[in-house]
Amino acid sequence: MAARDYGQYSGVTRAVELVGERWALLIVRDLLVGPRRYGELAEGLARIPSNILATRLKELQAAGIIRRAPRSRIIVYELTPYGRELEPVVLALGAWGFKALDEPRDEQVVTPASLTMDLRSAFQPRVALELPATSYAARIGDAELFIRVDGSALDLTRSDGPVDITFATGPAIHRLISGDLAPQRAIETGAVEVLRGHGALLDRFASTFHVAARPRTH
Repeated sequence: MAARDYGQYSGVTRAVELVGERWALLIVRDLLVGPRRYGELAEGLARIPSNILATRLKELQAAGIIRRAPRSRIIVYELTPYGRELEPVVLALGAWGFKALDEPRDEQVVTPASLTMDLRSAFQPRVALELPATSYAARIGDAELFIRVDGSALDLTRSDGPVDITFATGPAIHRLISGDLAPQRAIETGAVEVLRGHGALLDRFASTFHVAARPRTH
C-alpha cells in the first residue's frame, strides 16, 4: 500500500494513492518500455535516491502493479497485467504534459525510455498511413533509439538496424515534435544534425510525431 491516504473513497483517489507518490509513475513509464533490472531503473532515473527507489518498488509490488521476475539468472522488474492497464493513462498524460514543456534547463536530460514514451504519445497513425514506411535513428547524447514506422505500426527499440535517416539532437527534439521548431530551421541552427540520409526526411518525422500546442490563455 502507498504511504499516502487521502481519506476519500473514489477511483481517482485510489489511483493517486497507488501511483501518485514521487517517482512512482516514472518507474511505471520506464517499465512500459520493457522489464528492467534494479540498476537499469536507477540509471534511467538518475536523480532518484536509492532508498526511494527501493521503497517505491516495494509499494508498487504490494499494490500488484509490478512484480519481480527471474531472467537468465538475474532478477528484473516488470509490470503485471494490472500494471500494464496504466499504459493509455501514461500516454495520455505524456501528451498532455508535452504541451506544457518549456525550454529545457541545462541539467535536464532525455533518456531513451522517456523519449520512447514521448514518441508513442506523439505518434500520429493516421498521418503515417499516408506516408511510405520509414526507419529513423535518433542519437540523443550517448544513447541511440531506432524508430520504425510502417503504416499505423510503430516500433521503437535500442537495437541496431538499417535506417533511412540518422540524426543527432537533444531536448530540441521536443520542439520539433511540438511544431515550435520547423525541421529545416532545426537543421540550419544545428539543433538537429543529420548524420546520414536526406534531411527532407526530417519533415516526415515531424509529421508522423506531433503534439498540438497548448491553447493560449488570455
